[in-house]
Amino acid sequence: MPTELATKPTGMSLQRLAEQSWDRIGPDSLTYFEGEKHTSGELAQRTRRLAQGLIEAGLQPGERVVLCMANCLEVGIGYSAIWRAGGVTTPVLFLLSDDELRHVLSDSEAAYVVTTPEFLPKVQAAGNGVSTLRGVILAGGQAPGTLSYAELESAPEGSLVDRDPADMAALLYTGGTTGRSKGVMLSHNAMSAASWAAVSRSHDPELEVALTPLPLSHAYGLLVSTLGLHAPEGQTSVLMRWFDPVGWLELAVEHRAAIGALVPSMLQMLLAQPLEDYDLSLLRRLTSGGAPLLAETRAQVAARLPQVELMEGYGMTETAALISSSPPGAVRAGSVGVPIPGVDVRLEKPDGTDAAVGEDGEICVRGPVLMTGYWNSPDATAEAVRDGWLHTGDVGRFDADGYLYVVDRIKDLIIRSGINVYPRDIEDKMLTHPDVVACGVVGKPDPTYGEEVVAFVQLRPGASVSAEDLVAFAREHINKAKYPRDVRIVDAVPLTSVFKTDRKACRALL
Repeated sequence: MPTELATKPTGMSLQRLAEQSWDRIGPDSLTYFEGEKHTSGELAQRTRRLAQGLIEAGLQPGERVVLCMANCLEVGIGYSAIWRAGGVTTPVLFLLSDDELRHVLSDSEAAYVVTTPEFLPKVQAAGNGVSTLRGVILAGGQAPGTLSYAELESAPEGSLVDRDPADMAALLYTGGTTGRSKGVMLSHNAMSAASWAAVSRSHDPELEVALTPLPLSHAYGLLVSTLGLHAPEGQTSVLMRWFDPVGWLELAVEHRAAIGALVPSMLQMLLAQPLEDYDLSLLRRLTSGGAPLLAETRAQVAARLPQVELMEGYGMTETAALISSSPPGAVRAGSVGVPIPGVDVRLEKPDGTDAAVGEDGEICVRGPVLMTGYWNSPDATAEAVRDGWLHTGDVGRFDADGYLYVVDRIKDLIIRSGINVYPRDIEDKMLTHPDVVACGVVGKPDPTYGEEVVAFVQLRPGASVSAEDLVAFAREHINKAKYPRDVRIVDAVPLTSVFKTDRKACRALL
């Protein structure tokens, strides 16, 4: 079996890369989903047949196909089949409201939607009146007025519809925290560059079993789902429909998982479980991305899972989910690693000059992973990408060795009496209190100080600490100009659909 990394791709669509990958790894690599075992050969055949079924149904090159499903095999097969048929994948999280889904269908001018029976009423309601929509493809069932996924998949294998690598491969919609979500156009080249860089930096043939709970509809999950395009050998994959901590631990034990990709809130949920009751002795690496990893979370993982290397990465939808990552064996606590191969990162101060080592600046990125632009939004594209550099809206700093540290989002910055307060710094400190399990910090208008710091706190079950106690704790451990004078205890700190702290929802609680 090959042991060397696949050559860096040039001039090749994702589906051409997939064909190469299937030839390279052979037909016997395994994927487990809900107790069933599937081989790479079986999944490749299903992909080729579904692609031909989509072509026969009328899908044209460049048309968008929305996928609204929970994690299942049909998601990954659907991605590959759409690319093989020349189409563009448009994944959406099934938790979107009818109105949000209608916006995606209409804005993307979707030709088809792929879904499952539990989400069919939502899809039909959202698609009503969308003039470009020609059909709903139903996986795992049959219903009047829909196309059967199974029948499309019964088509014979056909030829691949090739695409220029610069063409759009995926149209992903951002969270819409500042208004209507925008479609991010990612080319075959951008997605390939991100997955190649991830594999080239961290692939380890000894980590044979990977456990994946990430929603494949999110940019981070989509990146993880394309890593196999460049891996030198097949890896056994275990896919979860949706993350729950007990289910994750049971699957890790059952399949003897060695590696897993998570977001910080998932790690926090796992740490709330009796980890010592599970045999995780073969678990060697966890990668964290999608949101900042709090220092307390890292410390707890190190104490309770000492055999595990916890690696951080940093990216965004506009960079195919990857900008930097921790080098194996050279992790630095609090850092998201160093820029991935082929990507340049600079930190820009408000006056437009570059920040020096140790200084804060806006993280700006250029390289092959960058989006083509925002769909039908040239003004938004021009605002975000200037002189070839994507301005991320995140604040970061470099250390002397080129390791990047993400400080916070510019838009989340709180300015209290002229002093910059980064919510993440406050959250980190509050989480060192033994009774605090989650914290979200925002600013509220204040007539005296301009803004005041507010901390929403979730306590451990059975904790009796009061809000006044937590204010006193904050006053003792945080700079007197920055500590939260207003602490509010909540049943649960709001999270987004992809498990990030939802500061927008926290502000709504004010």
